[in-house]
Amino acid sequence: MVETEPKSPIDYISLGISRIGMFLVAAIVSIIFYEVVMRYFFEKPTLWVNEMSLWIGGFIYLLAALYVLQQRGHIRITLLYDVCPRWLQRVFDVISTLLIVIFGTMIIHGGFNEAVAKFNRWETFGTAWDPPIPATMKPAVLVIAGLIVAQAISNLIRDWNEVPVPEGTGEMADEIRAQFEQNAPSRHD
Repeated sequence: MVETEPKSPIDYISLGISRIGMFLVAAIVSIIFYEVVMRYFFEKPTLWVNEMSLWIGGFIYLLAALYVLQQRGHIRITLLYDVCPRWLQRVFDVISTLLIVIFGTMIIHGGFNEAVAKFNRWETFGTAWDPPIPATMKPAVLVIAGLIVAQAISNLIRDWNEVPVPEGTGEMADEIRAQFEQNAPSRHD
């Protein structure tokens, strides 16, 4: 899949954040490799690697949601969407965006007080290493939810006058279509 070009400020923010997520994946691999070496070769397991990988993994999960929405990689029932006229596709797009906005707004509204409280008291995980996972993850969920709402609205605005490309298009589909048209009997016969 070729990455979609950014066309709005929120697209640039989403793609920039996704780059951070890519490096975080490498960070998890590195620290888990470190843990394996320390545990099995030097018999000195760490206290922090498991919790750090959970912490980083949580951020990757959040960042990936934003990236997938920007790239239009989220689940869509294309079988139904692709056969509908454009006006009905727009109705589906508006409904989808409204649902995302409602969900994101409810996440922010419902989690705001708890996120502020966890951050203000710098709540930790309660383990031997005791990282501030709750103090950082809860506010991050709210920030990413806000960005997802902004990205959904941006997608709706940007896609409003564009004709969507149906699934199954691309080079392979074009080749199959060309072969079919070449081998099909002429309509004038």
